[in-house]
Amino acid sequence: MAIYISMLRGINVGGHKSIKMDQLRASLEALGLDQVKTYIQSGNVVFKTGKSSTLALSKRIEERILTDFGHSVSVISRTVDEMGNTITGNPFAKQREIDPERLHVTFLSEAPAPAALKRLADLTTAPDQSRCLGKEIYLYLPNGVSESRLMKNPLDRVLAVVTTTRNWKTVNTLHQMCLDCR
Repeated sequence: MAIYISMLRGINVGGHKSIKMDQLRASLEALGLDQVKTYIQSGNVVFKTGKSSTLALSKRIEERILTDFGHSVSVISRTVDEMGNTITGNPFAKQREIDPERLHVTFLSEAPAPAALKRLADLTTAPDQSRCLGKEIYLYLPNGVSESRLMKNPLDRVLAVVTTTRNWKTVNTLHQMCLDCR
């Protein structure tokens, strides 16, 4: 069985699209996923299942959530290896002056078009930094998310793809949860 991470976009934020994590686990277990574990209340799920494309897996989970909870929720999934590559590939993590608590990763449903990346670059102003590598955008926001000019722009609209952002601690914790499932 393969290990996956699925990240649900926009649940339990500001009282919208509320889903209790025990109910989410039960729903995904009924879908046939094994060893389903959640991390914090914002829709981070680690599980085992037969090999599948992450896109197909995301669609199955989206459909199940709509059926069970009545919420249309976007889901982005990654394999354990993809998440590991996200961690080792972070271009900011090895720089000495970088505060890891100010690192974030925006996960994308697909790689954005060059014109979308130009829009992202135009919106990224100092001291913020962004770098897109494949289906991830690495962000360094030294003044925090709330003070970032970049984060005041919905990245899914800027990039024309589905996005969901996680802080660096969450990214690392999800990966560790996957390793613990082995």
